[in-house]
Amino acid sequence: MALMPVEEALARLLSSATPLGPERVTLWDAAGRVLAEPVVARRTTPGADVSAMDGYALRATDAAQVPATLRLIGESAAGRPYPGRVEPGTTVRIFTGAVLPEGADAVVIQEDTQRDSDHVTMTEAATAGRHIRKAGGDFASGEVVLPAGHRLLPRDLALAASADIAELTVTRRPRVALLSTGDELVRPGAGAAAHQVILSNVYSVGGLARAAGAEVVDLGILPDAMDATQQGVSAALAGGFDVIVTTGGASVGDHDLVAPALTAQGVALAVHRIALRPGKPLMFGRSEGGTGPTHVLGLPGNPVSAHVCALVYLVPLIKALQGLDIPPRVPLRPAILGADVKANEMRMDFQRAETVGYEGGLPVVRPLPVQDSSMLSVLARADVLLVRQPHAPAAVAGEPCEILPLED
Repeated sequence: MALMPVEEALARLLSSATPLGPERVTLWDAAGRVLAEPVVARRTTPGADVSAMDGYALRATDAAQVPATLRLIGESAAGRPYPGRVEPGTTVRIFTGAVLPEGADAVVIQEDTQRDSDHVTMTEAATAGRHIRKAGGDFASGEVVLPAGHRLLPRDLALAASADIAELTVTRRPRVALLSTGDELVRPGAGAAAHQVILSNVYSVGGLARAAGAEVVDLGILPDAMDATQQGVSAALAGGFDVIVTTGGASVGDHDLVAPALTAQGVALAVHRIALRPGKPLMFGRSEGGTGPTHVLGLPGNPVSAHVCALVYLVPLIKALQGLDIPPRVPLRPAILGADVKANEMRMDFQRAETVGYEGGLPVVRPLPVQDSSMLSVLARADVLLVRQPHAPAAVAGEPCEILPLED
């Protein structure tokens, strides 16, 4: 069986990923969510011309030539505007954010003035419009301030609040279920014997899923028995999850029971050999059950392979289900090699690497000396994956390269 290119598999996986339904959330709960509808301002900001500095509001013509002494007639502070009008020869003390009084068209900052009781001498000539934030200078009522499909950052919440929006319509978080398989697996802290393996995939894969915006449920460990596997798969499919992720059992060996169990439950499933290192076997499909479509993604059981495949395939799927525009390609970034690398073979290679410096604004990365896909200590030490394209020639330190950050 020919190996499927990494990005062809990603395109197939994303081809059926349509955004989930909308829900309303408060601003307090909206960080990291994806907008299902645009945010339209309900007010104009600033709502009036306001001062950008502490100083004195006046008519620019009254201080076109300096020194110019004007009579002080009042004060305008943020939230407490001056109720009268600035007439010729008068000025109003004004503070940052305060509404510009009627009749005034300029502000002279306080450092350029001298005050004597109820008279103020301007020592710097006034210019019409100077130190004034115009009404609507930030945005106007009815203006779209945030588009649909945008993932909300903390600063976006401040913008929405300023637009007088208390609730936002966002895409529902994908519900992701994790199923681990294997007689050899035991939970951390259970006192594993030498022939057993401590379950670790659920924590790395689950962490990636949560960081991408999903709600994650751990459904436990399935033994290598067909009856138990079918029961676990059936329960997962009936659980109303948007994505079911299995780790282990994604190949076609005698103990790889997940694929036949899923097929028996009506899941349209395919098992592929992907041109990717680490992590060649990958299983994905979709169920059209009564609770709605469920995407199924089967990752390798090897812990590093599972993490890399989750980064390449699960994270984009979760983002696409939230309405983000995810192109079917690995989001690589430019970097510079910090060490020589050998020619690559036919698989796209994701080598664990670390950033050792910067050159011309680009990170300089060096692959770690051990690339065994079972060694989690190496993965934990890395901060990027050095990506080598299929059949890439040997390269030397200082040449350009491509990387995939291990975190967004």
